[in-house]
Amino acid sequence: MTSLSRLLRPKSIAVLGAGWALNVIEQCRKMGFDGPVWPVHPSKPEIGGLKAYASLADLPGVPDATFIGVNRFATIDVVRELAAMGAGGAICFASGWTEAGEPELQSRLVEAAGEMPILGPNCYGVINYLDGALLWPDQHGGVRVEKGVALVSQSSNIVINLGMQKRALPVAYVACLGNAAVVGLAELTGALLDDPRVTAVGLYIEGIDDAPAFAALSEKARALGKGIVAIKSGKTELSRTAAASHTASLAGGGAASSAFLARIGVAEVNTPSELIETLKIFHVHGPGLGRRICSLSCSGGEAGLVADLAAPYGIDFPKVPQETHDRLFAVLGEIPTISNPLDYHTFIWGDGPKTTEVFTAMLEAYDAGLYIIDPPRDDRCDPSGYQPALDAIVAAQRTSGHPAFPVASMAENFGEARAQALMDQGVVTLMGLETALAAIKAAQTPQGAPGWRPLAALPPRETRLLTEAEGKALLAEAGVPVPRAISGTWDEVRAGAVRLSAPYALKGLGFAHKTEAGAVRLGLSSLDGQAEMAGATGYLVEEMVTGVVAEILLGLRRDPVYGVTLTLGMGGVTAEVLADTVTLVCPATKEDILSALRRLRLWPLLDGYRGRARADVGALADVALALAGRMAEDLSLEEIEINPVMVRAQGAIAVDALVRKGLPHGNAHRRPDQDQARGRHPGGDA
Repeated sequence: MTSLSRLLRPKSIAVLGAGWALNVIEQCRKMGFDGPVWPVHPSKPEIGGLKAYASLADLPGVPDATFIGVNRFATIDVVRELAAMGAGGAICFASGWTEAGEPELQSRLVEAAGEMPILGPNCYGVINYLDGALLWPDQHGGVRVEKGVALVSQSSNIVINLGMQKRALPVAYVACLGNAAVVGLAELTGALLDDPRVTAVGLYIEGIDDAPAFAALSEKARALGKGIVAIKSGKTELSRTAAASHTASLAGGGAASSAFLARIGVAEVNTPSELIETLKIFHVHGPGLGRRICSLSCSGGEAGLVADLAAPYGIDFPKVPQETHDRLFAVLGEIPTISNPLDYHTFIWGDGPKTTEVFTAMLEAYDAGLYIIDPPRDDRCDPSGYQPALDAIVAAQRTSGHPAFPVASMAENFGEARAQALMDQGVVTLMGLETALAAIKAAQTPQGAPGWRPLAALPPRETRLLTEAEGKALLAEAGVPVPRAISGTWDEVRAGAVRLSAPYALKGLGFAHKTEAGAVRLGLSSLDGQAEMAGATGYLVEEMVTGVVAEILLGLRRDPVYGVTLTLGMGGVTAEVLADTVTLVCPATKEDILSALRRLRLWPLLDGYRGRARADVGALADVALALAGRMAEDLSLEEIEINPVMVRAQGAIAVDALVRKGLPHGNAHRRPDQDQARGRHPGGDA
């Protein structure tokens, strides 16, 4: 496919479809597009005051970009003709393709396009506010800019709403992907990043079509000093195989996508407002905001509110250094408590020099500062008394070289004109306290590891579940410690148990959920006197694991987008109740795994809480690495779950194994007789 440059930055535009063509012409006229716009219509002599051409062949030149507003069947013919004449690209507006159950029709469109890039089909279009070129059939909320952020969305309505913002965010491009039949998410975003006038990119993502390409895109953005922030929708949707395993339910939905975005250094937010506020930070200051934050307000209530609301985001406020304390004390005196967050009271209110000294002294000691300030509304009040404080914020940023953020506790308390005036001076106003804190956290997202790419994803396939004995044999082959065990008929395990050391765990095989079926007996000193289990197809007797510090769930699964995911968390029968897990996208290092474990809410129980023994998390990480390596090497493996791994003060032992393998092609049915989920060691459950 050829470059997207002509489509995104056209010198000439053609438009087809009478009503839609008129809208595009009007939008280009309003934005001052200085190139020719050529309407094409078989019977109309003019559209929107411009001469209309009866066909593409009649145009005075080859268009760089074309908005195709005709029906889907005619769209295919238009695209084919444009490609043949060497056009730069097209927007395919019509719906009714793959999204409507017509994949064959979309395939014909792709074939017609050949090497010519198209956005869509089922796509609203693209707006270039830098050059005034709009292939856009509707109203929008933007203005011409010299530089700004790009907004890319897989939902036209979402990006329309984003474009109506009144938060002083300069927008350079708005672009929709539609069905992304030819141009994908990474390719379009990369082409926008190539424009030096683009400072950052905001994405609304419904699905990532090419995870390795997207990882490369993020690396490219960081090399350019440009941040990417994304909303990833669909977080509440259960994964495609959420059936037998805990991992499927605990790591389903948005866990894998969030882990992937974090791994490659893309900031993730939850709401459109958070997206906009984060983009404002990236636009002015770039990615990688520092973690040492201070907060200043003239109210103790505001200082307390900031501290309370920041805690869930993991934002803390380091202690004021002594040198800074002394500078502040010299201005504020004894009454205010010099702390962070700082309540500087109102003694200096309206005094420009003193306010500037306080604001600057505090900011110089930190990476960035929040200045809580809600000017009075303009229509009923006089906000002029707040200007000295706003001027002091600007001065503090200029003197310190550190970002200073005026923060309105409620978004409506800071007007667009005032925010724009500060933006013109390089100061980012953040609208709404909670939204501001979310944006600060997102802007702190660390960059991804250079060169990291996810493992290749495999298409969905039918699978079979190995028996527990087969699964544990696979673990042992991978070097994972498992209990000594004997499996077989009732008579065989009774006779063989004497070769094991008590206490024993006795499990009946052939049950989907052994504990509920009464097919797990733990802590047995002998099998004498034990009765057979009704319905069991076989038996497994194991040596019980003693000296356990923690029961951990460890799960690896193939993901249709991100390759292989690794989930770790507190396990056993309460795994779903606790829902205390972390998910990584492979490949991962041992340090990645140990760092992820420290993010668990119940990490203190692994780290010697109140005199408890410390769990050998290094051994646990080694188990995870061994199995992740096995998943990478053996493409037949679909899922490996151990719940629990018994982690001791020294060592970790897998006492359970759920392993699913892909069936050979052509075997269309999963084997129900193989769906023998795990029997649990102490407390374990399927």
